[in-house]
Amino acid sequence: MDKIEHIGIAVKDITEANAIFKSILGKTNYKTEYVDSEDVLTSFFDLGESKIELIESSHKNHTISKFLNNNNSAIHHIAIKVSDIYFEIKRIRKEGIRVLNEIPKEGADNKLICFLHPKDTLGVLIELCQEK
Repeated sequence: MDKIEHIGIAVKDITEANAIFKSILGKTNYKTEYVDSEDVLTSFFDLGESKIELIESSHKNHTISKFLNNNNSAIHHIAIKVSDIYFEIKRIRKEGIRVLNEIPKEGADNKLICFLHPKDTLGVLIELCQEK
């Protein structure tokens, strides 16, 4: 495990959230990207060693939309950068922690991603990500 790569924040309106975070951070987002594998729209702000990822889904049955039914815009996940996602998946499974996708998916920002089951991580959704 290398570092916190980004913190994902679920939002209802990515355009509004971009404007708010531009005001907070004093800079514009560097990328907006639709992620097919997750069916979400993402926006990234660079913070040096880490990033903030805003995530929006327009589908009412999507996990992001369901998450937002119980929360206003809120932290959705913490992403940890790894150098070998396949190794980390095997290692974590041996520790008894379930993964939500055992085969890494294509993620935003040129990453392979895998999520750990929040029931095994104190309720925190953790994403492992590796540069492609």
